[in-house]
Amino acid sequence: MENGSGAGSNGNGGEVFPNENGAGNGKAVQALHRSFGEVHGILEHNRMLIQEIGQNHEAREAGGLSRNVALIRELNSNIARVVNLYTDLSTSFSQSLVKGSPAAAAADATAAKGGYKRPRPPQ
Repeated sequence: MENGSGAGSNGNGGEVFPNENGAGNGKAVQALHRSFGEVHGILEHNRMLIQEIGQNHEAREAGGLSRNVALIRELNSNIARVVNLYTDLSTSFSQSLVKGSPAAAAADATAAKGGYKRPRPPQ
């Protein structure tokens, strides 16, 4: 994932969310904080864009109405960025839960030995 925030990745292709023994907790928190901070900044900028679009619409001046076209395109692009950030976070988090689960670890170990056995539930 490359969105400039580095969220969801440790730079080596692995996720930064914790595995079963808690490794990665610090990186996970940093990634979440960074991504949510980016989302907050984008949404705050969108709020200002929407205010300007509304003012231009109320003024009904040709220049302002023409500018609204560009503002609405920027707003649409920003919304797409927010969706991508949330999608990337969700994907990384889901993958880390699956890969970090004891059942997944047991299945990986069994597959590495050349066979597959149904993992036993924890006792």
